[in-house]
Amino acid sequence: MEKQCLECGDKIVGRIDKKFCSDGCRNAYNNRVNKDSKNLIRNTNNRLRKNYRILEQLNPNKKTTISRAKLIEVGFDFNYFTSIYTTKAGKIYYFIYDQGYLPLEGDYYALVKRES
Repeated sequence: MEKQCLECGDKIVGRIDKKFCSDGCRNAYNNRVNKDSKNLIRNTNNRLRKNYRILEQLNPNKKTTISRAKLIEVGFDFNYFTSIYTTKAGKIYYFIYDQGYLPLEGDYYALVKRES
């Protein structure tokens, strides 16, 4: 019984459990199969990366205050963050990796950097 490559249909030579004739076919097959989820992941990671760069740029001293309008002006997207930290006092910090922000009164935010 001759096995055929799942991507191109060529004859497979080698191990009995082999599914592809080459690494190129294996990569092409997996890229095609995972395309939809990879676009979602890529777009989400791009937004997280942009948010991180914005916070890093606006918060060079590891602690500052900034207006919501300024964050929006530079393209910050409040829908994307990696974690939430709630203090014992009930304050909620939103983090993108180690860069975070805390909503304050009057449409201002405290920007912080978490120490490792």
